[in-house]
Amino acid sequence: MTKQQVGRRAVLSGSVFEERIGYARAVVDGDWVHVSGTTGFDYAAMTISEDVVEQAEQCLRNVGAALEEAGCSFADVVRVRYLLPVREDFEPCWPVLRRCFGEVRPAATMMVCGLADPRMKIEVEVYARRGGESHV
Repeated sequence: MTKQQVGRRAVLSGSVFEERIGYARAVVDGDWVHVSGTTGFDYAAMTISEDVVEQAEQCLRNVGAALEEAGCSFADVVRVRYLLPVREDFEPCWPVLRRCFGEVRPAATMMVCGLADPRMKIEVEVYARRGGESHV
């Protein structure tokens, strides 16, 4: 273990992408939790909906599972990034996103960009800080 890795822990979801590409769903580094860009794949079945809102819901289930395993929740999120290939797909997702982040009010950015697989319509990345009043 390198000096940099002391106190650092990887959170794996079981996604085949983590193994093939070489990354972790999240990394816990002290009080900070960095959740990788997470798509709407159901990793257990390796399926993905064609509907952007359903993908957003699955993204948040995947992100929530990573946060929970890291010892925190959506209430601890301080930063969120939304990545979408089609700008017009963002607004239909707002109610889903608001359910997780509406009370938390993290800093947020939405970017239009290509994603790794043409079936992917949204990707969500978050940073959270463990240990606050909302700590689980």
